[in-house]
Amino acid sequence: MLRSLLLPLLLVALPAGAQTLPPEQAALKAHVQLLASDALRGREAGTHDFDVAAEYVASQMAGMGLVPAGGKGSWFQPVQLVTFRPSDKAKWTLTRGKTPVPFQFGVDFVNGPVPSSPDFTAEGGVVFAGYGIVYPEGKRDDYKGLDVKGKIVALLPGTPAGLPNEVTAHFGDDDQKARLAQARGAKAVIILESAERRAQYAFEAIVPFYDYARNTWAGPDGIAHVPAPGAPVVGYVSQVGAAKLFEGAKVKWADVLAAEKKGGKMPTGALIGTLATASKTRVRAVETRNVVGKIEGSDPVLKNQYIVLSAHLDHVGVGDPVNGDRIYNGAMDNAIGTAMILEIARSIQAMPQKPRRSILIIALTAEEKGLIGSDYFGHNPTVPKDSLVADVNLDMPILTYPLQDLVVLGGERSSIGPAVAAAAADEGLKVVPDPAPEEMFFVRSDHYSFVQSGIPAVSIDTGPGGTGAAAQKLFLDNNYHKPSDQIDLPFDWNSAAKFKHVGLATALSLANADQRPSWNKGDFFGVLFGGFGAE
Repeated sequence: MLRSLLLPLLLVALPAGAQTLPPEQAALKAHVQLLASDALRGREAGTHDFDVAAEYVASQMAGMGLVPAGGKGSWFQPVQLVTFRPSDKAKWTLTRGKTPVPFQFGVDFVNGPVPSSPDFTAEGGVVFAGYGIVYPEGKRDDYKGLDVKGKIVALLPGTPAGLPNEVTAHFGDDDQKARLAQARGAKAVIILESAERRAQYAFEAIVPFYDYARNTWAGPDGIAHVPAPGAPVVGYVSQVGAAKLFEGAKVKWADVLAAEKKGGKMPTGALIGTLATASKTRVRAVETRNVVGKIEGSDPVLKNQYIVLSAHLDHVGVGDPVNGDRIYNGAMDNAIGTAMILEIARSIQAMPQKPRRSILIIALTAEEKGLIGSDYFGHNPTVPKDSLVADVNLDMPILTYPLQDLVVLGGERSSIGPAVAAAAADEGLKVVPDPAPEEMFFVRSDHYSFVQSGIPAVSIDTGPGGTGAAAQKLFLDNNYHKPSDQIDLPFDWNSAAKFKHVGLATALSLANADQRPSWNKGDFFGVLFGGFGAE
């Protein structure tokens, strides 16, 4: 039945005019033509449309002679995609001595969901720990002198000014802060409305949307994954509510706001009273999957090490109509990346001598829902975890102009960067620094899930040289996450072929090198996640 469905889709992949391109370019275009077709309705993870796309990718891998590597002899690694949200407006209780202090939903706080414990409660004293950052390289420990064992930790969102971009990117995530609180024995975390956050999104504007849907994955035991299940983030407290929490304490809320504004030393310490929190969570799970194929290495020893070549297969599905079109096709984001990894695999398979190390080709699910597929694979790899030595990720290269340069997110952090630079030079391309480091793209694509598993990883992107900056702005303004991201964009297929050559040469370089890829010594992420070569 599926075979009969795929046949007409395969015909869609061969449009009139594709044959006028050179074979390599036509092959790339054919994949995009199919994956971004209206027939696949935007490939949203957890839908039949995504499953058909996954079957197509698996059939392509099979046709090339790759080996199934999704586990149990399958091309597919099953992933339970969990959607969760608060199920009701919680009641929290603030008590000082025997006196209850009014603490009202929608005025003082909104509760957040805890999918790992759908009926979660925590009660205890509250300790304010500033931004909740522990950064030894910067001689910063917001927990210094604080005892948070068995307590609820209150934190400011974001990070203070002056930290390196990578530290800001990492600790800007509340869940990463919760991990630090959990490691010190806390039982829950609440986030306080800072002045900066209020200027961006006032608490009152957030309240109506407190129950928006979030996503994660569930393990084989069916329990939803959260980074800090022992001390989850349970809610968001307004400035009004924060003032109540700080009432009577040595640490004054006014002093906290003043320190935030001035950037001075943040006062921290225990607050007075007990806070009882609650969070009921509605959880729904659907099945999706990563598609994993293997090219086995030729070296009897090094074949037990794996280079990963990844791209996300999903897009955002069907949404609000724009000019009558409701299908968000995702041609550039990321049908073209998927096409790249398939055609790189085809080129390697055609070589008379296979690379020394093995290569995993992974089409990842649910990137658009929060790097879910890659995070699941990072926690549950289908090969021994310590055999994964590098990831090269291809996510939404904007290919509507003649390439002059590339941006390699994370390239300065490991030995992968020089390998990409050499491959780019062979194509007449330069590698240039990220033109927008403040956007923190390094933590916003699937390679970051590998980074968090200690694996050196990069994401290769197209650069701003020549007409690049203008073309990228045009796409981001008019086509990104819109129905118009489709095959009729002005793809420069010659640039696409060059981009593929860079990915191919990079993968071969890493797979054939005498030394395994390594983090640069002392790199922040390498040290943080225990990566090879960082210490």
